[in-house]
Amino acid sequence: MSSLLSGVFGLIVVLVLLFLSMPVGLTLALVGFAGFTYLSSLGAAGSIMGAVIYDNLHGYTLTVIPLFVLMGTVAANSGIGKRLYNTAHKWLGHLPGGLAISTIAGCAGFAAISGSSFATSATMCKLAFPEMERFNYKPALAAGSIATGGTLGILIPPSLSFVLYGLITGESIGKLFLAGIIPGIIHATLYIVVIFAWARIDPSVGPPGPAVKLREKFLSLSGSLETALLFFLVLGGLFFGFFTPTEAGAVGAAGSLLISWSRRMITKEHFVDSLIESVRISAMVIILILGAMIFAKFITLSHLPTELANWIASLALPPVAVVAVMLLSYIVLGCIMDTLAMIILTVPIYLPVITALGYDPIWFGVAIVVMMEIGMITPPMGVNVWIISGMIKHVPMETIFKGVLVFLIADITLVIILLVFPQIALFIPRLM
Repeated sequence: MSSLLSGVFGLIVVLVLLFLSMPVGLTLALVGFAGFTYLSSLGAAGSIMGAVIYDNLHGYTLTVIPLFVLMGTVAANSGIGKRLYNTAHKWLGHLPGGLAISTIAGCAGFAAISGSSFATSATMCKLAFPEMERFNYKPALAAGSIATGGTLGILIPPSLSFVLYGLITGESIGKLFLAGIIPGIIHATLYIVVIFAWARIDPSVGPPGPAVKLREKFLSLSGSLETALLFFLVLGGLFFGFFTPTEAGAVGAAGSLLISWSRRMITKEHFVDSLIESVRISAMVIILILGAMIFAKFITLSHLPTELANWIASLALPPVAVVAVMLLSYIVLGCIMDTLAMIILTVPIYLPVITALGYDPIWFGVAIVVMMEIGMITPPMGVNVWIISGMIKHVPMETIFKGVLVFLIADITLVIILLVFPQIALFIPRLM
């Protein structure tokens, strides 16, 4: 078997093992080690595996992961999300579909301190769904807005998906964070527009809630102060060069703990739960990264990315068409695997093609994260839908999927905007 065919065969083996529910990180490491052994030798494969593990674990680069995860878990367990949703509720709840609009605003705010779509979806589901149910919102809008809004957790920084993309590609994690700000704001705004239009066309789907006095609205803003403080502390430090991404993670984690402690919002049990959850998530992500790097060594040795780039270059297709096909593949992959697995499997293959076509890797990182947001609510996998369905068992899953389909209008609009105006994602990073 030629080296190129061995690379293709390795990809097929990985997909088969993932369908059989093998752990992603271990699958990638196993196939990568076996493939490198086939193309080189057992000794060389052992040396490469040892070098990948040692080089990444003996330094402090990967500490950015547990630090940002701890920041998010403390925020989720201490009630910061509840205060944030309460603020959005008082300001936006009186609009048509106002509670669902408040949910999107709350998701966007909580995403800015959690970095996880799962945490954002679960937190907002506990807070928002009972309220929308109380005001007779249709389940499709209520559950659909939560599942869709939760996907903002991987676009609005800090984001674990951007961290993983940066570690795999060598791109600046700080620039990736900053690149997600404007697209994240636009995405949340488009979701709000969809809800408002839906509720105006069919008022029964999301009746407006009671109006709140202006004084109460301004008093409620105190509930968003801690989120704004953490967001501007972390990203402001990155933008002005005060922090490296690892230091920003440390500042964010410490800030989250201090705010929760000063407001007496976190108990000993909450703190222990946050630590346990952080260790579990961080260990999973680090194993994924190490497995991806071992697999990438094999894929590089097989010349698959180079041959793919050369083949695409030989086609008489405009670059934007090639990029569009790559982006569409994430919707298909999102039906069968989670976001981190998609990044790990595709980026080592796609990135050489993207750079050969002249596209900015930072822009591509933002574009694929947007596509992965769509994948997170696409059947049959639709991990965010599964999370919401598990928390509100009396709402059929098909009802939730019907609700999220309406929001695809906003998703597709954002993708088109990013393709036509890539500077939207690159404007802030270029000021850094």
